[in-house]
Amino acid sequence: MALFDIPLAELRAHRSESTEPEDFDAFWDKTLQETREHALDARFELVDTALSTVEVYDVTFAGFGGHPVKGWLRLPAAASGPLPLVVEFIGYGGGRGLAHENLLWASTGRAHFVMDTRGQGSSWGGGGGTADPVGAAPAYPGFMTRGIDAPENYYYRRVYTDAVRAVEAARSHPLTDAARTVVLGSSQGGGIALAVGALVPGVVAVAPDVPFLCDFPRATTLTDRHPYREIGLFLKTHRGRSAEVRRTLSYFDGVHFAARGSAPALFSAALEDQTCPPSTVFAAFNAWAHEDKAIEVYDFNDHEGGGPFHEAAKLRWLRAYA
Repeated sequence: MALFDIPLAELRAHRSESTEPEDFDAFWDKTLQETREHALDARFELVDTALSTVEVYDVTFAGFGGHPVKGWLRLPAAASGPLPLVVEFIGYGGGRGLAHENLLWASTGRAHFVMDTRGQGSSWGGGGGTADPVGAAPAYPGFMTRGIDAPENYYYRRVYTDAVRAVEAARSHPLTDAARTVVLGSSQGGGIALAVGALVPGVVAVAPDVPFLCDFPRATTLTDRHPYREIGLFLKTHRGRSAEVRRTLSYFDGVHFAARGSAPALFSAALEDQTCPPSTVFAAFNAWAHEDKAIEVYDFNDHEGGGPFHEAAKLRWLRAYA
């Protein structure tokens, strides 16, 4: 697929037309306050992986509504700590995988926490283990329209809240250094990282790769590729509900979280990406509030973005922060 979005020079100035709700901050303050009424109850159980350089802990903590959420904590073997902490969120449909996977960040001498995404983990990878026990109104298959009738019911209210609690759980381990916490992820994971970068105090760096969940008004009308297309197909059936859906999505738009970003950030965008169109990524990047920010652009790539090339860029970039 050739370039389909606006030219790069225009992308660098692009701004979203998403309207921020007046009670955006109050909504999230209330959500997190209600969640913290439940004890975090973070539990770490050492796993026998047969690995010699990395120790892996099976983690359970209380997320939204006190629901149990799973994760992996990977530490360099025999680490004395406290260690810089990398918290990673996963792409759409994936789960935390198996204990022996994803060893890059622990191999750098950092603590690495991966959050399982509730209800997901059955589309690719090594699977997940976290249920989403909350029911919802009628929705299109997938996760994008679950509870889309109201912000209070929307699926990503639970996911973003789980992600905040994931950082709190990871920071509670005695070998992690809360003052050197980095959050990152690709696609859906990048969108979640944007939210966490705004909602969690003291994060020192944020690295969202080709982030999803940004600039909903443009994304849902520009691309016909899933997962954004789930929203259009829902509205194709539920005629006349566009305004209601736009209102709900505005509470979860990465652009509005980016406006509250208080840490250095490294974004990435791919100019042939039809899953997370580059204009939606640049909308979040251009809104990112912290002045220390950069974006790597991959001209002829689709949603795979920079892949291992961008991993190398992140490794170099993070040396300055954690």
